[in-house]
Amino acid sequence: MDTITYAPASGLLAWTWALIALPALGAAILLLAGRRADKWGHWLGVGTIGAAFALAVGLFASLSGLDNKSAHLDLFTLIAIGDLQIDASLLFDPLSAVFCLLITGVGLLIHIYAVGYMAEDAGRRKFFAYFNLFAAAMLVLVLGGNYFMTFVGWEAVGLASYLLIAFWQLKPAAATAGKKAFLTNRVADVGFLLAMFTMLGALGTVDFAGVFNGAESLSTSTSLALGLLLLAAACGKSGQWPFQTWLPDAMEGPTPVSALIHAATMVTAGVYLIARSHIIFSLNPNVQTAVVAVGALTLLFGAIVGCAKDDIKRVLAWSTVSQIGYMFLAVGLGGGAFALGILHLLAHGFFKAGLFLGSGSVMHAMNDQTDIRRFGGLWRVMPWTYATFLAGWVAIIGLFPFSGYFTKDPIIAAAFAREGWQGWVTGGAALLGAALTAFYMTRLFVLTFHGPKRWTEDVHPHESPAIMTGPLVLLGLGSLGAGALMVSPVTEWLTPVFGEHAEPHGHLSHMQVTVITTAVVVLGAALAWFLFRGGTDEVPRAAAWPVRAARADLGGEAVNRGVFERPGRLAANASVAIDARGVDGVVNGLSAAVGGTSRRLLALQTGFVRSYALSILSGAVIVVAALMVVVIQ
Repeated sequence: MDTITYAPASGLLAWTWALIALPALGAAILLLAGRRADKWGHWLGVGTIGAAFALAVGLFASLSGLDNKSAHLDLFTLIAIGDLQIDASLLFDPLSAVFCLLITGVGLLIHIYAVGYMAEDAGRRKFFAYFNLFAAAMLVLVLGGNYFMTFVGWEAVGLASYLLIAFWQLKPAAATAGKKAFLTNRVADVGFLLAMFTMLGALGTVDFAGVFNGAESLSTSTSLALGLLLLAAACGKSGQWPFQTWLPDAMEGPTPVSALIHAATMVTAGVYLIARSHIIFSLNPNVQTAVVAVGALTLLFGAIVGCAKDDIKRVLAWSTVSQIGYMFLAVGLGGGAFALGILHLLAHGFFKAGLFLGSGSVMHAMNDQTDIRRFGGLWRVMPWTYATFLAGWVAIIGLFPFSGYFTKDPIIAAAFAREGWQGWVTGGAALLGAALTAFYMTRLFVLTFHGPKRWTEDVHPHESPAIMTGPLVLLGLGSLGAGALMVSPVTEWLTPVFGEHAEPHGHLSHMQVTVITTAVVVLGAALAWFLFRGGTDEVPRAAAWPVRAARADLGGEAVNRGVFERPGRLAANASVAIDARGVDGVVNGLSAAVGGTSRRLLALQTGFVRSYALSILSGAVIVVAALMVVVIQ
């Protein structure tokens, strides 16, 4: 392996820190200004993220002109203990550049949409402060020049996501969802901390260059432990099995939050961590197998559950779980598949943001109702929302020539290219996931926009204002064309990070995979259209048990309660009992003993001189008797 070096930042690239500073400054102003900023605070939030996007474009252009394709910037020293020094450093390279453009570009559209969506909310200024804070934290995560800086952004994203998910904190479900997301991620983040401790113990550094250059010297057991710890952290942040349950509950936050967390930022952080650490994962086949297994299991898990949900946002949430599973599958396959995972991540940023914002537009028109069984016929009254949702639908199911076709089909082909029976298993899982994706997304699309009207009497659907439909149109266009336009340029752009992209060759050719995938996608979509075109949500009796299991999240919540929640409560109750009856019992018993003894001794203090004289005489007699005994012996 060639030695990895990063060139020092110069020129415009020396201003990389401003990418983080702009939204962070916006958040600080909005929080400190208080209600004085209520009238204009939302536009400041939009302006700072817009300025960050413009700067990201400029930095991207500057980086493209460099031979080394990297810019490393040391800001100041964070920790200096003996030989250990950890700097606050930033790295702008092809991988972080792609993420910065996604975070700020799609984030800008979501910010603009939120101006209209949150127009009647009294806390809009605070909402945009948290929005800016989230963007700044995510930029720290992807721009961190070492694992410690990445971890700082990692934790800041967790805090900001809690504030956003629980934004409507007076709503019990929202407060609970925010706490659940925060705690679940903290549990998984222990893996990140232990991974950094392992790096320090084995290599003496957490700098990217130092870790990657020394990775080949690690023992097999150390590389396995390091990879699995990083995988645990990535699974938590990206909602992968077994940490997937927090992600659908995050839908309790405002819809722009769902779009930001599920499309362009937080859930992609786990994919970023694995992609950034690709050298570590590539060194140990067992770690790669674990990533592939998690990805394959999660993509099926999310797709199956998504088929049975009736809440429009929860269907999309479980879709995100599934689509991130495809990305994990890709980066776990290694080699050229790393770039495929990032490609699907970018395409997903467009179509999933558009779908979530489209669902918000539908909710806006339907008095915040979310049950797709109460929709239907909306295509006539919401033409812009319908058209953009249609673009997201054809993109996510992967029909030619839309973006999902160009990003998901290659992942399925790469999965089939694994050696031996593993290729058939992973490829089959990815193929089945594509069929299920077509089914649940068509079900969602048909029940929402087609069929007879099933509206309740209190709703009068109408199209959303232009400030909401404008971002939808741009995201819809990206959903349609991003795949075809990105594949070759992005793959070539990421070559300095992942190496040359090699076309996978395995059990099936790419053309065979394309034909089979298209066939199962069309079959899944046709089945959903046949079952739900009349607007009903009824299923055959034979499917009742699978539907009940899917509606119960395939037992995911039950497992969490049985394995973690109930034992945790029992342990907490036991600790309280031990503390109350054991520790407090000893302390209280000792106190009572001292108090009782003092009261008894107090009874001897009568105040009469004759009593004291008798006590002195008795003591003297005892002392003399003891001395006599000693002398006699």
